[in-house]
Amino acid sequence: MAFAGAVICILAILFLPIPPILIDMGLALSIALSVLILMVALWIQKPLEFSAFPTVLLIATILRLALGIASTRLILSDGHKGIDAAGHVISGFSRFVMSGDFVIGIVVFVILITVNFLVITKGATRIAEVGARFTLDAIPGKQMAIDADLSAGLIDDKEAQKRRRELEEESSFFGSMDGASKFVRGEAVASLITIAVNIFGGIIIGVTRHGMPLSKAADVFTQLSVGDGLVSQIPALVVSLAAGLLVSKGGTRGQAQQAVLGQLSAYPRALWVAAALMLVFALFPGLPMIPFLTLSALMGFVAYTIPKRQEEQAAQEKAKQIAADEKKLLETKESVRESLKTPEIELCLGKHLSSLLTHSQSDLRHRVGKMRKKFAEEYGFVVPEIRVSDSIMIPPKSYQVKIHGTVIATHEIRPGDLLVVVGDGPMPDVPGDEVREPAFGLKALWVSDAYSSELKRSGFTAVDGSSVLLTHLSEVIRNNLPQLLSYKDMRNLLDQLDPEYKRLLDEICPSQISYSGLQAVLKLLLAERVSIRNLNLILEAIAEIAPHARRSEQLVEHVRTRIAQQICGDLAEGGTLNILRLGNKWDIAFHQSLKRDAKGDVVEFDIDPRLVEQFGAEASEAIKLKMAQAPTFAVVTAPDARPYVRMIIERMFPTLPVLSHLEIARGVEINSLGTIA
Repeated sequence: MAFAGAVICILAILFLPIPPILIDMGLALSIALSVLILMVALWIQKPLEFSAFPTVLLIATILRLALGIASTRLILSDGHKGIDAAGHVISGFSRFVMSGDFVIGIVVFVILITVNFLVITKGATRIAEVGARFTLDAIPGKQMAIDADLSAGLIDDKEAQKRRRELEEESSFFGSMDGASKFVRGEAVASLITIAVNIFGGIIIGVTRHGMPLSKAADVFTQLSVGDGLVSQIPALVVSLAAGLLVSKGGTRGQAQQAVLGQLSAYPRALWVAAALMLVFALFPGLPMIPFLTLSALMGFVAYTIPKRQEEQAAQEKAKQIAADEKKLLETKESVRESLKTPEIELCLGKHLSSLLTHSQSDLRHRVGKMRKKFAEEYGFVVPEIRVSDSIMIPPKSYQVKIHGTVIATHEIRPGDLLVVVGDGPMPDVPGDEVREPAFGLKALWVSDAYSSELKRSGFTAVDGSSVLLTHLSEVIRNNLPQLLSYKDMRNLLDQLDPEYKRLLDEICPSQISYSGLQAVLKLLLAERVSIRNLNLILEAIAEIAPHARRSEQLVEHVRTRIAQQICGDLAEGGTLNILRLGNKWDIAFHQSLKRDAKGDVVEFDIDPRLVEQFGAEASEAIKLKMAQAPTFAVVTAPDARPYVRMIIERMFPTLPVLSHLEIARGVEINSLGTIA
């Protein structure tokens, strides 16, 4: 009701006579309202926060026009009494701006009209017009983007409704601003007409009705009319500036001073160049030195301080980000959902062992990183991150290696002592405790660190507890490579292929082999410690055999034949491949145990259990004997029997490679160590 009453009062001013005191109050209100509008336009974050601006502009314009009509009535009726006839605000502007000379007032008034009408209002109108046009053209695309985000689940119904409402408000706002700018232009024209009417009408009335001399009437009524025009045009200019700021803000978010000053001061080099140019102007003959020198010093100071302030802000932002990440990580660790996640590789330390290794955690992380890099180079894929934790559930000096949450290996080490691995060789002549080395199960001895120099003189190699732990961890990872090659890891490897091999992959997957089947082939290769780094050759081999074979075992045997050069190269030492053959007796025994179908494919392995026991005993004896002669060698057998020979031997010697005759690459020098017979 109060707002409606205020609008009625503004309309009443158009028709009813108003005393000078109320004219002063109204003009003061008009100036205050224009300043308030300008401040709000400066401090809003985005234009839509002042969506009521067109309405406010209309009310401010009609208020100024009503006051202009009321002041015109007073000027024409009481102007002969002096320049105080229309109120003290108008007379004050007349004296202050015009300095008692109405010619100065007319010039200032015309300049204000020109600036407002031709510069600010015209530019703001054009910006609002173009903004309205592009906003309306972009509505369908923005609506589709909102619907797409809603369909994808990125936003909910409430957020979608909020965005649609903002979109409607934005289009309505720019459309309204396009029309609201016409108010200011119309008011400028009305002010020109009003001041002309006041001057000529006042002179005629003063001369004919009140008997004033023509010169005095012209002086008094011109001062009153120009003062009235200035009082109305200054608030109009302020409101026009606010409208220009509002529509020119566009897509810039933030307050005006933040956007303008922040972007102007974001480039210190530009400020340095401007400061240098001002310094040149200060030294130029004929130009005043103090203004340009002051500006040069000010710009140089700002350019010098901005980088430091940016560094401080960056450091603060980084500290805040680190604190937020640590808080988020802590919350994640404490959440119940996080406890359900199982790390793929976990090294769990006892409390005493964890406290001792805490001081060398950086070295431990570095060595673990190097170990993962070595695995990536050797086997062709990156093993998962190794999580290090501690637990009170295990002995203080022990550790556990877990794969997918299952304890695969556990051992106890003695921090501060050294481990001497002797195997089947002689024991060192120092006191110690005899144990089994955890990685390979060899005979070893824990001795005190005080005997390190004596061990070195005796020719024994001693390693510390950290090296023992990492060696054991490395060997556990090697033995569990198939479990660590996840489907996600395989897809990452395939995504890194060259475009030609990606096309080959599209030809065979999933028409001839599924991605899960491809993963099974890679896992079977890793199970025998065959590297998959040459993934291109593996895909070519699978593409050759996939149309004719479906079982993963058949695919793997063909792939092994195709990458024979790689397999032999990884096993050879000094260019020579040491091999241990199966004797004729066992070749015939395994060959007769293979049952084939009509196509000749092996469908069953049927061998007498007593022969399996006998073969295991003879193979174990022969392999142990040859291990003393050559540290690295491979067992070689017939191609069809190779998987089954491997199945028996891996129970006793998990790391011993078993090759077929077809996997011996051409050009490889062979050193036969004997036969299993």
